Amino acid sequence: MPQIKSAIKRVKTQNKRRLANASQRSAMRTAIKKFNTAAHNGDKDQAEVLYKNAAKMIDSAKHKKLIHPNKAARDLSKLTLRKNNL
Repeated sequence: MPQIKSAIKRVKTQNKRRLANASQRSAMRTAIKKFNTAAHNGDKDQAEVLYKNAAKMIDSAKHKKLIHPNKAARDLSKLTLRKNNL
């Protein structure tokens, strides 16, 4: 544990951000999994709604730099292909 006051504060801030980032990344992964499940089951209407939610989560994570822009593009491309093949 750091001894300097500003370093102590920085550790607290980093922990807070790490938890927030992990939470958002987890929510993004869950949204993708929900869409994949609906697409696999052939539920077109629900898959459409879940696709929009997953795409929004991916874009949000990309803009907050939680994931690399290339990963975001790759994930969106995969989701779009799966949605269009329903």
